[in-house]
Amino acid sequence: QVQVVESGGGLVQPAGSLRLSCAASGNIISVNTLAWYRRLPGKERDLVAAFTKTGGTYYADSVKGRFAISRDNAKNTIYLQMNSLKPEDTGVYYCNSPKRPFSWGQGTQVTVSS
Repeated sequence: QVQVVESGGGLVQPAGSLRLSCAASGNIISVNTLAWYRRLPGKERDLVAAFTKTGGTYYADSVKGRFAISRDNAKNTIYLQMNSLKPEDTGVYYCNSPKRPFSWGQGTQVTVSS
């Protein structure tokens, strides 16, 4: 079983930045299999950013050019650098595996507001 702990969220003003972390432990094959999701208020949880099989990255259209996913294999951790944040980015951010999903962590709350 895989366990994750998401952190780094908080309150930030529009146009600000945050860096989220997702530390994984347990039976994880590679952090390359992890991705970032978010649940916006009143909506379903959606995929935001992921690593592709070809070594690239995927981003939802709403975050392209503003968010960047990265990883530290040695630390079993992935990150989400979020720049130019907008109020519509407000929500709870989670990490999980699109191909081998496991129980969701607590997530980390991101609030973008002036």
